Amino acid sequence: MTSLEQILDDFSFLDDWEDRYRYVIELGKALPNLPDDKKTSANKVMGCASQVWLVTHTEGDPDNPVMTFEGDSDAHIVRGLVAIVLATYSGKTASEIAALDAFDVFSKIGLVEHLSSQRANGLRSMVNRIREEARVHAVA
Repeated sequence: MTSLEQILDDFSFLDDWEDRYRYVIELGKALPNLPDDKKTSANKVMGCASQVWLVTHTEGDPDNPVMTFEGDSDAHIVRGLVAIVLATYSGKTASEIAALDAFDVFSKIGLVEHLSSQRANGLRSMVNRIREEARVHAVA
């Protein structure tokens, strides 16, 4: 999976939003497919116009586990957005995730203002779900 630093670096070299959209789609193509048995209603992200699934894994300290995520979508651009969200949050502790607002990252690259309102809402739904799961796992 592409690191968040690499994604931000690549975005900085792409001036044109057509190129940035193509890059987001490429990120989605590089995202591993989620096995069909994980595309369940429990893993489905509500609030997305496209179908989006998100699977959470935790390991380590039960009071503040490291969380990793798998995700998928049936739409190319949304798969790319899933890849960016996973790069932002996967591999961090629950408390780090709960404190990290991915929208700060997304606004640095101008992502949100170039998305349709439906896609921006779907992105917000993914981020909220990940942060809520992190809050549940992070013992304050």
